[in-house]
Amino acid sequence: MRIKLDENLPAVLSVVLARLGHDVHTLADENLSGASDSVVWEAAQHEARLLITQDLDFSDLRRVTPGTHHRILLVRLGNADRESLILYVDALFQTEEVDSWAKCFVVVTEHKVRVVRSPG
Repeated sequence: MRIKLDENLPAVLSVVLARLGHDVHTLADENLSGASDSVVWEAAQHEARLLITQDLDFSDLRRVTPGTHHRILLVRLGNADRESLILYVDALFQTEEVDSWAKCFVVVTEHKVRVVRSPG
């Protein structure tokens, strides 16, 4: 899977996900550090990448309506430290059918994975 990591996630996740066979870009890799959300969003869509973020600005389903974009994963782990976040995302990509998330909006918490698909 093609993935873009938002800068609010540990950059080492790119190595972890690459070891699982994914093609991962970070914003730093693309000289997009500090870029606006709209620039990050457009880059992810242009490159047909799953955007992984913790940024609640990407949680508005009116802006990121399932079916209108490639795919997005919003990670909401409460007070998770850096190591817990890395371990959680690693386990998520090993246990969930992430390839089935095309055109979906996915929110993960410590307790569940919510996949919102397009209504049609």
